[in-house]
Amino acid sequence: MKIAHRQILTATAFVFALALTASSQGTKKEKQQQNVRDTAHKTLQQLYKTEPQAKAAVKHAAGYAVFSNTGVKILLAGSGMGKGIAVNNKTKKETFMKMVELQAGLGMGVKKFNVVFVFDNDKVFDSFINSGWEFGGQANASATTGTKGGQMSGAASVAEGVWMYQITEKGLSAEITAKCTKYYKDDDLN
Repeated sequence: MKIAHRQILTATAFVFALALTASSQGTKKEKQQQNVRDTAHKTLQQLYKTEPQAKAAVKHAAGYAVFSNTGVKILLAGSGMGKGIAVNNKTKKETFMKMVELQAGLGMGVKKFNVVFVFDNDKVFDSFINSGWEFGGQANASATTGTKGGQMSGAASVAEGVWMYQITEKGLSAEITAKCTKYYKDDDLN
C-alpha cells in the first residue's frame, strides 16, 4: 500500500511540475511578445513625433512592420540582430518576426536603430510575412517624398510597394542603410 501511495504522490508531483513548466513557458512567451509590442509602440510614437505625416501612411497602408536592431562592428566584420512585429491593418493580425544582418568593411562600434516598414498592398505585405525578405548587398536609399507626396516624407522606397523609415538615437535617418539583412518569422513567438 505504501508503494502505491508513493507512486501516486510521485505521479502527482510530476504532473504538477509539467503544468508549472508549461505555464512558465507560456508566461515567458507572452512577456517576450509584450516586450516586442511595447518597443514597436514606442518606435511608432517616436516616428510620429519626428515625422507626423507617417501616422497617416501607417494607418492607411495594407500593413506595417516595426523592428528594433542592435548591431556590432569590430574591425572588418559586423553583425546585428533584432526582433519585430508585422501587423495587417485590415485584420489586425500580428506576426512576430526576427531579423539578422551581416556586414563587411572597416569599422568599430555598436549601433542601435529601429526600422518601420510600410506596405502599399496586401501582396507585398503577405510576401514579407510568408516568404521573408532580404535586403541584399549594400542598399542605400535617401529618404524622399517620392511619388506618394508628403504622406511618405522621410521614408525611402526600398522595393516596389515597400517604404522604410530608419530611426536612430538621433532621430529619423536621412539615409537608409542595410547590408545583407534578412527578415523572417519568429517561430518561437508565433
